[in-house]
Amino acid sequence: MRNVLLVCAAGMSTSLLMNKMREYAESINYEISVEAHPVSVVDEKGKEADVILLGPQIRFNLNKVKGLFPDKPVEAMDIQAYGTMNGQKIVEHVKTLLGD
Repeated sequence: MRNVLLVCAAGMSTSLLMNKMREYAESINYEISVEAHPVSVVDEKGKEADVILLGPQIRFNLNKVKGLFPDKPVEAMDIQAYGTMNGQKIVEHVKTLLGD
């Protein structure tokens, strides 16, 4: 089971994407746990994550979050995939990041 943390300003905009990612992962039998939280709790919630993905609107926090978790993949989500809520594209990127 892979743990993915989606982070945005308040955790609201990533909630829909989280559901789309879960639906796609289930359709391909990829075991994934996806949580969406505001950036204010990333230091706590990021501990359990295998991958941390930031919403494009908080991309300016990327170096800070990378500094908190230097041994984990931390990236800003693709703005097109995020804007269109393309769960498939995000899950496939997670798989690539983790070598799955």
